[in-house]
Amino acid sequence: MNQEICLVATLPSTPRGARAARALTVAQLAERRLPFEDAAQVVAELAANAVTHGKVRGRDFRLALRIAAGPTLRIEVSDTRREFGPPAAAEAPELGAESGRGLVLVAALATRWGTDHGPAPLKTVWAEMDLASPISPDRGFHDPVGRSPVPHDA
Repeated sequence: MNQEICLVATLPSTPRGARAARALTVAQLAERRLPFEDAAQVVAELAANAVTHGKVRGRDFRLALRIAAGPTLRIEVSDTRREFGPPAAAEAPELGAESGRGLVLVAALATRWGTDHGPAPLKTVWAEMDLASPISPDRGFHDPVGRSPVPHDA
């Protein structure tokens, strides 16, 4: 599959870095006039997991966005805590649990998702999304948190 790399960014393993990953995703997809709300949510969940479970002092996480024919968006979030990978299947948390819904949401929004390992100690959690559906007037081009996409250098 021939893929166009539209973004590779190294971000700090902090909540601010996770928010930046989401904002960069919105900016990249909006610039290409592609729907971004679901992709932004998937990136937010994967980045939050990277900064929560994959954080290693002094090491950042990486976000990569690739677009292939279709168009299909491949989201990759990599960190260096290989031993803390997601479960093989996303399961709904127990009623009343304060966390554990992120991968359930990723599984619901993505066409498919998984984890790749290597080279050591790298772990990449990825998700693929079909962006071919037409954008309705009320969906896709507004930032769900009410902010304009951040400017960036390519």
